[in-house]
Amino acid sequence: MIQQIMYHNEVLAMIIPADFREPGIHFFTPDSYSQQLAYMRHPKGKEIQPHRHNMVRREVFYTQEVLLIKEGKLLVDFYNDQQEYLESYILNRGDVLLLIKGGHGFKMLEEVEMIEVKQGPYVGNIDKTRFERFDSSREKVLV
Repeated sequence: MIQQIMYHNEVLAMIIPADFREPGIHFFTPDSYSQQLAYMRHPKGKEIQPHRHNMVRREVFYTQEVLLIKEGKLLVDFYNDQQEYLESYILNRGDVLLLIKGGHGFKMLEEVEMIEVKQGPYVGNIDKTRFERFDSSREKVLV
């Protein structure tokens, strides 16, 4: 089941668990998102017509990230745009996380290998605002 992290009717993030398996193509994001995320499962012999992508000017205001957990266990904390803690989730090997809005922080519960995909170019310290982690006595870990 796809998990959506919500705040005031806005999707802050999506978690696609490692065991998601459906035939065909499933886009989890609407066309308006600056990062598109889909799952594809095709039978042997299926062909996708050769194609290339055209140059299209896009305007991106917020960085959206995709994390693929290759190995290990990761705790992700979610925050709203006002840097207020909302909740936490544990991600495991094979899980995919799309970070759309709000803030986030990570704690490695085991050694973690992950792949990150985000829009570029990266503009260093201009690209993010760092803030302190919440008081962990208020932690709400959801699975």
